[in-house]
Amino acid sequence: MEPTQYGMTTQANRPAGHSAAQARTTILLADDSSAMLYEVSTFLQTDFDVVATVSDGAAAVKQIADLQPDVIILDIAMPLLNGIEVAHEIRPRGLSPKIIFLSVEQDRDYVDAAAQIGASYVVKSRMRSDLILAIKETLDGRIFLSVPCQS
Repeated sequence: MEPTQYGMTTQANRPAGHSAAQARTTILLADDSSAMLYEVSTFLQTDFDVVATVSDGAAAVKQIADLQPDVIILDIAMPLLNGIEVAHEIRPRGLSPKIIFLSVEQDRDYVDAAAQIGASYVVKSRMRSDLILAIKETLDGRIFLSVPCQS
């Protein structure tokens, strides 16, 4: 099924041992901008548990393995490993957090690359309107894509 801006309908299982009645969803944030990490973390802390913030892809892979968050929110452009490389790096290790890319990039190639690996994509300029919805949709097994993304 092709994803749309409203997500696709394929369902996925919640992480093992998690139920709606248990603790809040855990999130790891990865972005090379400390200001963006602060802004996103502050924005999400009311509804979610932000368990770590990291500023490069290699640190993201290590913390994802150590903390096993429910959701990871990755910038595309980061030092050491970019966000797409992080996503490809964690899957062979048996790690399966839900993935959301949060990027300034609006190029369709990035959005398509995210969708191909089953990840959602939020444009940073739409963070406040789209990110919480994207997290909820992603946890429900759907892919969320911000608009507008350019061809």
